[in-house]
Parts: sequence; C-alpha cells; structure tokens
Amino acid sequence: MPRGDLFPEIGPFETGFLPLSGGHVMYWEQAGNPHGPPVLFLHGGPGAGAGAVHRRFFDPGFWRIILFDQRGAGRSRPLGRLEANTTGHLVEDIEGLRRYLGIERWLLFGGSWGSTLALAYAQQFPAHVTGCVLRGVFLGRREEVEWFLYGLAAFFPDAHAAFVGHLGEPERADVLGAYLRRLTDLDPAVHGPAARAWSVYEGSCSTLLPSPDTVASFAADRTALGLARIEAHYFAHDLFLPPGGLLARMDRIAHVRAEIVQGRYDMICPAHTAFELAAAWPSARLTLVPDAGHSALEPGVRRALVAAVERFRDLA
Repeated sequence: MPRGDLFPEIGPFETGFLPLSGGHVMYWEQAGNPHGPPVLFLHGGPGAGAGAVHRRFFDPGFWRIILFDQRGAGRSRPLGRLEANTTGHLVEDIEGLRRYLGIERWLLFGGSWGSTLALAYAQQFPAHVTGCVLRGVFLGRREEVEWFLYGLAAFFPDAHAAFVGHLGEPERADVLGAYLRRLTDLDPAVHGPAARAWSVYEGSCSTLLPSPDTVASFAADRTALGLARIEAHYFAHDLFLPPGGLLARMDRIAHVRAEIVQGRYDMICPAHTAFELAAAWPSARLTLVPDAGHSALEPGVRRALVAAVERFRDLA
C-alpha cells in the first residue's frame, strides 16, 4: 500500500477490561508491533467510542497501537453512564491505562473531542507525552458548543431543522437542556429517538459532501446513545475543563511536538479554532486540508493524518 493512505485492516493482539472508579469498566486493546513505540488513539464525542478502522492510521509493523473506549462509550460498561464521568475522570483513566500497560511515554492521536482530551491529558502529564497528532480541533469553549447547537443552521439548515424538530416548540428555547432531559429519561421510548436525532445531526454535518454511510454509522443504537447522552452531559458542564480553558495552560506543553490536521470546511469544529491552537503552540505544525470537512475518514484528512504520524517515526 502506498504510504499516505490508511494501512490494511488488522485485529488486536490483546484486549481487556480495566476496572475504573465509580463502577465504570474500560475496554482497551493493543494492535500492531508489541515492541514498537506506543501510540494512543483518543476517540471523539465525548461518547463516540473507538472502532476497527481507527487502527488503520498507524503502520502496524512499526507502532504499538493502543485504543480504548472512554467511560460510558463503546464497549466500556455501563453504556451511557453519566455518574463519575468528567474530563478529570477520563484523564486519570488514561494515566491508569498507561501505568497498567507499563508504558513510559506515548504519542497521542485524537480528533474532535479526542483533541480536547489529548490536550487535557498532555497538560496534566507532559512528561509522559512524546507528541500529539490532533485533528478537527475542539477546545470545549462555550462559543464552540453554541455553534454546534445553533450556528450550524447557517450551513446545514435541513439537518438543523430535523435536530430541533425532534423537540416540542416550547423546548426549542433551550435545545441542550431539552435534549439532556430526554436523553437521561429512563424510558427507551424517550431517550432512544432523542439519541438518534442528536447523533444523526452530528453525522450529517461531519463530511464535506453528503455521506449516507457516515450518517448510518452515527444512527446505530449503541453509537447514538453513548454519543448523544454523554456529549449533552459534557456540553451542559462546559466540558468539565479548568477555568481559563486549555489555551491558558499551553505553557505546560510548549515544548511538545505536535501535528495539527484541519479540514478547511470543517463545520463541526471550524478551522479558526485550530489556527488559535497553532498560534499558541510553538512546537506545532498546522496542515490545512483544502477539500475536507470534519471526518477523519475524508480522503484528504486521512492522508494528512497518516503522513503526520509517519513524521513521528524518529521517536523510536
């Protein structure tokens, strides 16, 4: 396969479940070269979960590839649980996984919410980070959440109309609050359709051109419930980030090498946020993909991400 596209499909060589605090259990796996330099994949959402395709950003003959599902997401248990589920918990979970696997330092790879979590972890544990590859940068600020909830209507009026149309007219004055109430309702007949409506909205806005396959993957029941419920929970609490946000703590990782890949037409996480991050990070290189939206699987984005990871081969 020519370098610059996704690598062939592979399975993990080890999987496991790690007990966490608050009754949560984390699914984790390792693939690729057991003796290679470790790279950690951080999935988006919050709540989306990791999948087999995410192993393919990394050369399996070189990298020790580690994936996990964050609290309440994917194969971690219980699905969609919000108790003891904050950014602080997730950062500690990552550090616990590092210690459990006996890893000294690792490369972080994360897109969208995964970029947020990578920054939060790196800022707390910079000594254990060899570098960062980030995509579709999201800094978790209030204006970014408001853009997702309302601003996207300027570019995806049809998807946004369906999103808010799931709510009753009186509820639309507080879209986030209304969705959170429905998503935390114990009745599957209430939280199930709300989760699908939220998740389909996000999937519909994630690619430069319409992608029925992307929308269908977002609409799957397990994906939708974890993504929508946990995402709304985090949005309602300002992503559980410290006062001043992530940009205020960039001095902690100013020396850490970073590759930032950003689709010019990313509507979920508009490009100006990636520019702000790059401007605050002396060791970062920004690659702007001219013909892409938000999804990591858009052709230009995935090629740029693979190339970015390849530039970290000297970590070995």
